[in-house]
Amino acid sequence: MDVFRSDRIRNVVLLGHGGSGKTSLVEAMAYLSGITNRLGKVTDGNTVSDYDKEEIKRKFSITTSVVPIEWGKVKINVLDTPGYFDFVGEVEEAVAAADAAIIVVSGKAGVQVGTQKAWEMCEKYNLPRMFFVTEMDLDHVSYRKVVEDLTELYGKKIAPIHMPIRENEQFVGYVNIVKQAGRRYVERGQKKECPVPDYLEEYLEKYHDILMESVAEISEEFMERYFAGEEFSVAEVSAALKMNISDGSIIPVCMGSTVNVQGVANLLDDICGYFPSPAQKTCAGMNMKTNDIYEANYDFAKAKSAYVFKTIVDPFIGKYSLIKVCSGVIKGEDTLYNPTKDADEKPGKIYVLQGGKPIEVSELHAGDIGAIAKLNTVATGDTLSTRTTPVVFGKTEISVPYTCKRYKTVNKGDEDKVSQALSRMMQEDQTLRIENDSANRQTLMYGIGEQHLDIVCSKLKERYKVDIVLSKPKVPFRETIRKKADVDAKYKKQSGGHGQYGHVKMTFEPSGDLETPYVFEQTVVGGAVPKNYFPAVEKGIQESVLKGPLASYPVVGVKATLYDGSYHPVDSSEMAFKTAAIQAFKKGFLEASPVLLEPIVSMKINVPDKYTGDVMGDLNKRRGRVLGMNPDAQHKGCTIVEADIPMLSIYGYSTDLRSMTGGSGVFSYEFARYEQAPSDIQEQEIKARQEEGADA
Repeated sequence: MDVFRSDRIRNVVLLGHGGSGKTSLVEAMAYLSGITNRLGKVTDGNTVSDYDKEEIKRKFSITTSVVPIEWGKVKINVLDTPGYFDFVGEVEEAVAAADAAIIVVSGKAGVQVGTQKAWEMCEKYNLPRMFFVTEMDLDHVSYRKVVEDLTELYGKKIAPIHMPIRENEQFVGYVNIVKQAGRRYVERGQKKECPVPDYLEEYLEKYHDILMESVAEISEEFMERYFAGEEFSVAEVSAALKMNISDGSIIPVCMGSTVNVQGVANLLDDICGYFPSPAQKTCAGMNMKTNDIYEANYDFAKAKSAYVFKTIVDPFIGKYSLIKVCSGVIKGEDTLYNPTKDADEKPGKIYVLQGGKPIEVSELHAGDIGAIAKLNTVATGDTLSTRTTPVVFGKTEISVPYTCKRYKTVNKGDEDKVSQALSRMMQEDQTLRIENDSANRQTLMYGIGEQHLDIVCSKLKERYKVDIVLSKPKVPFRETIRKKADVDAKYKKQSGGHGQYGHVKMTFEPSGDLETPYVFEQTVVGGAVPKNYFPAVEKGIQESVLKGPLASYPVVGVKATLYDGSYHPVDSSEMAFKTAAIQAFKKGFLEASPVLLEPIVSMKINVPDKYTGDVMGDLNKRRGRVLGMNPDAQHKGCTIVEADIPMLSIYGYSTDLRSMTGGSGVFSYEFARYEQAPSDIQEQEIKARQEEGADA
């Protein structure tokens, strides 16, 4: 593949709802540009960008893939992202590396939740964007309806630049609104001029006026010409469009059929003509040597720097760090410095990835996207630069995973293999998190949704030949007491020779601090228990609070006071007093009105207004307490519901919330406090712990 200068590069991310046709669009682009000589299909599992075995099996994208397309004298780095919400981390990585976006809309399904989430992502990263409506070859697909729905959502900035021409229910061509001319498709990627059908004249005039208004707003001179009734030339309109699309004041809508490769050549032309090159974008990091802002700005003349926006770790193709060059020109023989890890790396070779196929290149200019293999110290979010100019760029903000399941290996002895495999997968997937909950003897796997976790299991089996099973996680209950108990415990054992003797009198009462397991005090007078045995008594309490007498959960909020006892000058020992304290604790705890405490989380749920009633009703069923509802300032027509909810009730919430809100609801939570569990919950939990031997 040729080397491209910054001004001849376009980095474009494809966004949209799952199943809207992003991968099929990439396939049509690859076919038209000559990368492939046949058109692959998602259903056949032979597309360029869905190369992973799991993607082929499930027939949808799971990871972001990069496909560089050469179109004319321009290289378009197309980032094909997953549309399903469980893989949002992949989308966030891709959007951070892109300079513009195509939001793909299914002509059949219309504007969906994923369309709106894609728009929000573009707003967050301030990306210029276009809409591309697919499936225009299907009957009863209404392009006009999609345009109307988009205009209703996003206002006057929505501007169609093409309209479909249909004959006998067949999609046969389009009208170019800028040129006010018709085009008929003749063969794949080819077209010829044709007259504009009469039935489209009205809409052509309407859409052309929208474009001309936006062109007129570029300058006072243009505005005067517009009001004087002058026509703008095609060159003037195109130049104005480029400016308006770059600043986001116009969002064009175009359309086509990926199956028949119709409208795809126009889209590639528009990407090259209207979207900005990296040379027109800004990019800044921090120079770690001088603590000054480093204005990289994709300038090839500046010191080398690159941001690692994604990592691929595959047992078959190896580890690749995907980079976007932020300044300078990176070559294989360079020595690059990783300031985060204070380590030097020698790339050896530089690649561009064409889906899963690495292609070696001699160098990458500022703004280009490529890959480096086998970088030992480098992780996603790191920066590569030089020791003389050590630069660090801000890390991409990735969604936090809140869906949690417990996992166990199917075969004993596979624990290390699973741990190593998951460690590799976490390098690749920043929304996967593993936590060891030693208190409940369980290992927890966190992901964005249940489908995400299922695919992790499937990848473990396929890639690393290890099996795990997922189950509902144990909730970390705690035990405490509500009353005061006074106990007398004596440990006495005689078995020839020295015996064992320890005798304590203790009180147990609530300490009032549910964050501390216990408070130990002693008020012994007169040497009833010698001072040198006090630590042994405390050690007995310290061991006892690890597993409470009620249901073997950790104990919190207990104040233990040693006030009296007795000892034997020969038979007493530290072990005897420790054992006596353990007996006293168990007896005193059970006499002091013991209760189970359950963890409560503070949850924020962001939902469109029309779903708030359903969400609140569901929270009530989960024993949640709604604390407030506030309009979401960032998302018009949405409400943030704040509630406290028992951790026991949030299992499966991700799936249920999506079901209630058609996928538009999102939530987050954090631990708040412990509260006394209702009696029925306590009974269920104590019974369940007894059945599993209070030891699982």
